[in-house]
Amino acid sequence: MRFRLLFAALTLWASVAAAQQDEAKEERLVLPSGLTAQLQEMLWNEPGNGLVYRFRFVAPDLTGQEDFETTMTDLEYLCNSYAVPRLSNIGPQPRQIVISIADRESEFGVINPDVTQVFEAYRLDQGGCIWEMF
Repeated sequence: MRFRLLFAALTLWASVAAAQQDEAKEERLVLPSGLTAQLQEMLWNEPGNGLVYRFRFVAPDLTGQEDFETTMTDLEYLCNSYAVPRLSNIGPQPRQIVISIADRESEFGVINPDVTQVFEAYRLDQGGCIWEMF
């Protein structure tokens, strides 16, 4: 009986999370640099050192030629203004949040030299994102 209730709760949680993710994919975000990004996906079940939430965004106008400070400002903005507010709806608090922006959708973990992508890792501290160098 306990197993059935746990399974039912997990199934409900997964379906709600999937529906929220589908809804979020339609939202266009204007970044401080002026780039427009959309959520491609949010992953939490990939191997990592502890619980890691990965928020993967697509910004078609990303060139890879943006300067470091501009890129870091966009990534930190996505972490603080997009990822952090959604953590309470997801479940357990992560050890790390990884934010990535690519110029097109791509499969996680698959190297594709045609995709321009930037990413950084953050830890939570007092409700905000603190950059952790890879």
